Amino acid sequence: MRAKILVVDDDAGHLSMLRTVLSGWGYAPEGATDGAQAVELVHRKAYDAVLLDVRMAGMGGMEALSRIREFNPAVPVLIMTAYSSVETAVSALKTGAYDYLTKPLDLDVLRLTLERALDHMRLAVENESLRQKLGQETAGPEIIGKSRPMRELFTMIGMVAPTEATVLITGESGTGKELVAKAIHARSARASGPLVAVNCAALSETLLESELFGHEKGAFTGAERRREGRFMAANKGSIFLDEIGEIAQPIQAKLLRVIQEREIQRVGGDRPVGVDVRILAATNRDLKKEVEAGRFREDLYYRLNVVSVLVPPLRDRPDDIPLLAQFFLGRFAEKNRKRMKGFTPAAMDHLVRCPWPGNVRELENAVERAVILSVGEYVSERELPACEAGVSDVPAVGGFAAPAALAGRALDDVEREVILATLDECGGNKSEAARVLGITRATLHKKLKKYDEA
Repeated sequence: MRAKILVVDDDAGHLSMLRTVLSGWGYAPEGATDGAQAVELVHRKAYDAVLLDVRMAGMGGMEALSRIREFNPAVPVLIMTAYSSVETAVSALKTGAYDYLTKPLDLDVLRLTLERALDHMRLAVENESLRQKLGQETAGPEIIGKSRPMRELFTMIGMVAPTEATVLITGESGTGKELVAKAIHARSARASGPLVAVNCAALSETLLESELFGHEKGAFTGAERRREGRFMAANKGSIFLDEIGEIAQPIQAKLLRVIQEREIQRVGGDRPVGVDVRILAATNRDLKKEVEAGRFREDLYYRLNVVSVLVPPLRDRPDDIPLLAQFFLGRFAEKNRKRMKGFTPAAMDHLVRCPWPGNVRELENAVERAVILSVGEYVSERELPACEAGVSDVPAVGGFAAPAALAGRALDDVEREVILATLDECGGNKSEAARVLGITRATLHKKLKKYDEA
């Protein structure tokens, strides 16, 4: 079905031209000649986007924008303004407009901006329709995602889960390695048994040995009675050893024996005890490099790495960010007793563009903060934290990577290189380059002219 666009302009000729252009692009445009008529139409019909002029007789664009957002803050509104009214356009962005376009319109920029706005609108609709389903799916040990990397992960989990193989789950911090372990256990023949999790990095060597294997009475000061360890607690089920790369080598040797012999020996004990446990381990380290450095036993590495499952970082699956964000929104809105419907297009655009070096955990924290700070039914960009620089030491400029060798160079030279590189990335489209750089097209023209004269 063709996207419905409401075009609002009191210039009949300009309005007619835009409707003709939009129809040629495959959209279904409708027209309004003033703000009051636009507000009335938005109340009566569902539009996918609104293209709104600022200066009009009767109700102006700014007032119309406020009223449209009061009624439907999710619909993206694109403001049209003259160069002399850029300050007004910035004010419109603060009021909640999706973006602004300067007159005379650059049709390439209009088409690109409109496509982006409609993409966000479609995501919002999809999120709303999937919300109930997501809530049901994540009631158990489920993982949210529809991107290709996540579909590959789901396939791998489905293949590995029914087996008795030891599994090494790898991935960056915050990607959800424990959720993968839970999903594997839940789909295994041991699902009716316990899944016991141990954070190996949280305990000292002595405490970890006792925690894993248990101890006999009098084995050390304070051991007033015999205690069963986590392996015995996981008998007939699975044990999840998180941060396995952090354990000391003496514990590595004992863990190797457990895997080989399927038996443990309590601290202070003199006889082994058989256990029936499937081992699921996780690490954010490169264990192969740890083996080469002599910090991790090679024989234990190969025993753990019977099957390796890699959990992709969030930056490799940006298609999943809207789904995750919507899921976290529902969770934290309920927790904080708030009625929240979703994210504004600008807010979702912000979320999708962030690199998320802390992965899903960082995104979850950002959404929780936004829910707490939000005063309306939709999270706006104002409630979201600024993007971190990410894994690169060189910050991104306008969405493109800045040149790496910057130290010791004149600031004007660096600025010139970044602007020209961005213009090249945008295929010479000056309007798009200005948007990416966060400056006006007029400012970009002045700088390019200065470079030509130099």
